[in-house]
Amino acid sequence: MKKILFFGLLLVPGLADAQQALVKYVKPIIGTEKMGHTYPGATVPFGAVQLSPDTDTIPYAVNGKYNGEVYKYCAGYKYEDKTIVGFSHTHFSGTGHSDLGDFLIMPTQGKLQMNPGVASDPRSGFRSAFSHANEVAEAGYYKVKLDDHNILAELTATNRVGMHQYTFPKSDDSHIILDLMSGIYNYEDKTVWTYVRVVNDTLITGYRQTNGWARTRTVYFAMSFSKPFREYGQKNFEPAPVYRGFWRKFDQTKNHPEIAGKRIRMYFDFATDEGEKVKIKFALSPVSQANALENMRAEIPGWDFEQVKAQAQQDWNKELNKIKIGASENDKINFYTAMYHAFVNPTNYSDVNGEYKGLDQNVHKANGFVNYTTFSLWDTYRALHPFFNIMQPSRNNDIVKSMMAHYEQNSLKMLPIWSHYANDNWCMSGYHSVSVLADAIIKGVYDGDAEKALEACIVTANHRNYEGIGDYIDLGYIPAERNGTSVSNTLEYAYDDWCIAQIAKKLGKQSVYNEFMKRSGNWVNNFDPSIGFMRPKLADGSFKKDFDALSTHGQGFIEGNTWNYSFFVPHDPAGLIAKMGGAKRVASRLDSLFTMHLPDEFFADTEDITREGIIGGYVHGNEPAHHVAYLYNWVGQPWKTQERVRMILKMQYKPTPDGLGGNDDCGQMSAWYMFSSLGFYPVAPGSDEYAIGSPAVKNAVLTLENGKTLEIEAVGQSNKNVYVSKVLLNDKPVTDWKLKHADIMNGGKLKFFMTGKVKK
Repeated sequence: MKKILFFGLLLVPGLADAQQALVKYVKPIIGTEKMGHTYPGATVPFGAVQLSPDTDTIPYAVNGKYNGEVYKYCAGYKYEDKTIVGFSHTHFSGTGHSDLGDFLIMPTQGKLQMNPGVASDPRSGFRSAFSHANEVAEAGYYKVKLDDHNILAELTATNRVGMHQYTFPKSDDSHIILDLMSGIYNYEDKTVWTYVRVVNDTLITGYRQTNGWARTRTVYFAMSFSKPFREYGQKNFEPAPVYRGFWRKFDQTKNHPEIAGKRIRMYFDFATDEGEKVKIKFALSPVSQANALENMRAEIPGWDFEQVKAQAQQDWNKELNKIKIGASENDKINFYTAMYHAFVNPTNYSDVNGEYKGLDQNVHKANGFVNYTTFSLWDTYRALHPFFNIMQPSRNNDIVKSMMAHYEQNSLKMLPIWSHYANDNWCMSGYHSVSVLADAIIKGVYDGDAEKALEACIVTANHRNYEGIGDYIDLGYIPAERNGTSVSNTLEYAYDDWCIAQIAKKLGKQSVYNEFMKRSGNWVNNFDPSIGFMRPKLADGSFKKDFDALSTHGQGFIEGNTWNYSFFVPHDPAGLIAKMGGAKRVASRLDSLFTMHLPDEFFADTEDITREGIIGGYVHGNEPAHHVAYLYNWVGQPWKTQERVRMILKMQYKPTPDGLGGNDDCGQMSAWYMFSSLGFYPVAPGSDEYAIGSPAVKNAVLTLENGKTLEIEAVGQSNKNVYVSKVLLNDKPVTDWKLKHADIMNGGKLKFFMTGKVKK
């Protein structure tokens, strides 16, 4: 049987043909030590539940100051760790900031311990040592041996329900710990309140409210056991309050059916026979305990763990089969890993009855669409949503409708910036929802009210008191003394304004088109022709004097330097090339970017980038320059695009536990990989064009939602043959190194002829 690795996680096809792509993997992959932040565990495509092990309880702050170690735990799981503290039900995939980690469950046996203890001494608490040799991670399934408790833990999931199966030894002291105070990026006051109601000896319900990256996040749950517990109890770790009320009449520590507080852990006791399996169904809801219970009964009515696992893997198999590739084993590994990562987020945020909580904290019902959350838009507008417009158009249509619902419910009347769990956490810059809306509208994916969508874009873009937009409108740039990311904000707003102009053009709104096309040219205001770089500008119109082109700190950029950001004019490469001095000069500048050496001090102020995510000065591990390798097409040197793309694919994506050269950021890194492996990339989402690169696959078949197929063939493909001598689309030559969206969606045959010789 052939084997496929999932970024270092071994994928074994579950059906006869490896291209069936039911992928299984043995080792979790998080990327480089400080980046990556992906997790192993049980989830279904775009599922609300992401059930996964957490390997430590690192606090966000120590002695009131930020703890840098917490950054390595954005996903809850760190591959280098040797202990597991439990299995929680919500996680982010590949983000550089975090939240979630709700409702951690840990099975134990022996002496009851209500504290996780420390990693250096696992037996000091309920955590357990584990070995990767006894760990299996597959799409929709996770298994690990908890060595200190001699318990086999298995996890699987449906959309809204996590299912646990714990195989215990014979013991009169078997326990299930429910940790209601644990979380990711945790700090003392993060949990606002928790409530638990013990309905009977197999069912409990409740909720948890937290104040974190999302400041008003409430998650409801229903938890059901396959076996009645003998007794139960709780420990409240909150200091005794001044006012205790008259609940003090009860002993709430043991067998009390209604529990409330901020810092609570519960336990449930069992007697188990040797090899006995205790199962748990844990359902989530954004709305209510009743809805959580309804979700559970609808999605997992029985107790057949293997059946739920099989269905989860069938769901993944269906999604992964949408693209079948022929490639080297390593490229298969990377491609299907990327596809898996790309289909984890955004996540479903509605119950089986269609209800969800809106930004106004009221209950709404999604009529005619599925409501989604987890919009890491500064990252995902670049390639993930354009990839959805090809391979998941109906889902992206629902995502855009979810963004419109977000806008309607938002008291500030803005489209989402970084949205999760009925909140906007306002992370990163730009208003990139408009890019997602524009790309969906231009490509005919969005079937909603485009006029209303345009209105939402315009209102968002004119929100003067958000991140320098007022100055941007009045001056055409954001003064450096008023905003620490003034240059990157200006550049990103300019691109977003171009996207708004494309919607207006399609709808025949000429005055709106003219206004936003003019705004889209604001990038020139931060271009300093004397040095050929983007540079911070002061309110008086002068450029900032103290300027370091290599530094990422205090220079007006977010997650990058001017070497990368100076190329961020994806909507007008020709205009940028003219400003920079012409094609020859820009080609030389691009060469320098990919071949320069960064000194060690460059990394002094970068938490999320290490050398593994950089080629020369090109930072692939963060997103602002993801389009840059394709700019050689605009300077008449497409062979260098082909060369650079293949180099990036090889250097930044490897089938090893640390094989991802940066944060996956909810699928953006993975979407870049898939597009580039197939031979084309959306340089400017909002356009219907894709730049041609150099495919890494030998062949591929894309099964499109409209019933058509696009077949890709790379004749003469090899590691040496990275150059493209010619391209045929349905036997007709492609001479301008561009594809149209319609070319892809109409299906047919895209044929690349590969060579080891540069064709100039």
